[in-house]
Amino acid sequence: MIAAPRTPARHPAPAAALPSIPALACAVALALLPAASCTPSSTPGADVLYLYTWNNYISDETAKRFEEWCGCTLKQDYYSDNEEMLAKLDAGAVGYDLLVPTGNAVETLIRQDALRPIDKALLPHFANLKPEYVDQWFDPGNRYSVPYAYTVTLIGYNEDRMRDLGLPTDTWALIFDPRYLQKIRGRVTVLNSQRELMAAAMIYLGRSPQSTDPADWEAARDVILHARPYWATFSNSTYIKDLAVGNIWVAHGYSSDMFRAREDAKDAGRPFTIGFTTPKEGAVLALDSFVLHKAGRRPDLAHRFIDFMLDGANAADVSNLIGAGNPNVAAQESIRPDIAGDPAIFPPPEQVQKMVMLRDFEPHLRRVLSRLWTEIKVR
Repeated sequence: MIAAPRTPARHPAPAAALPSIPALACAVALALLPAASCTPSSTPGADVLYLYTWNNYISDETAKRFEEWCGCTLKQDYYSDNEEMLAKLDAGAVGYDLLVPTGNAVETLIRQDALRPIDKALLPHFANLKPEYVDQWFDPGNRYSVPYAYTVTLIGYNEDRMRDLGLPTDTWALIFDPRYLQKIRGRVTVLNSQRELMAAAMIYLGRSPQSTDPADWEAARDVILHARPYWATFSNSTYIKDLAVGNIWVAHGYSSDMFRAREDAKDAGRPFTIGFTTPKEGAVLALDSFVLHKAGRRPDLAHRFIDFMLDGANAADVSNLIGAGNPNVAAQESIRPDIAGDPAIFPPPEQVQKMVMLRDFEPHLRRVLSRLWTEIKVR
């Protein structure tokens, strides 16, 4: 899934590629992923940590503080969903020390034998993590992953417009039901993510996003195809700005992005308010974790960064500045009360019970979903 603070500007990706990557593979990767380079470059001997992470997931303030504390340089490259990250790695990208994948992508990377084990002896702050976020299904014992933050995939909206139109904001029907969509045609965006969008449609239909029955996924495709004519676009990042300036009125996206849109609209003095709500039918909860890629050159710096981020005061930044949920108990006292009390960022237990973490599927069902996604995108 789990997607700010600061203006959502992408940093330029490192330009140089290692000679070991075939030129053709790099060209293909660039063609598929134009916003990213094939491989991070590095100066031999330089203390540089390469982090491949979600758009707007570590604040500029936090990054600068780490560099000053570490006496090193943090270089970041960005992806907008797990599929993009995995595709780039599959295309041959190497050199990233740290990644921040969601649980199902952690599971995939472990299965591919792509990760280095975590050395907990180098993480004295590991004990700061809440028990409910460690020892997860995708990595029992946390041999390869360290929880960083979590987000909920939900609905963000222009409160004033929704109130004037009398539309409900607590249900997935707002983005899937033509009865409501006809009032907001062209003012709705949805995530350009196969798993996230199709999972939302499955939850709307009262079916499990972990279903292995192709008929369930075909039903989700049909719901999406009926709703698609009313949507403005598929977007993984631009909806933050579009929602904040009033170009769109409803967005399917990540809670941290909705937080950013709300804060940006407030800071700009817009004549409206951005709200975001977890639909009553349920939602996807994405726990994102730090993992060490085997191709990384500096596992020592990677461990230092992880432990720095496990410190309570530093961990609080992901909530205060980015609006993400926080698995770090030591961070709680430093999190702003209005953020800690926001149920869309820190969902209460009764809401968590209705949430699901996406898991990986076996190859046959992945091919089925890819075919259905192609139908959705090309029709």
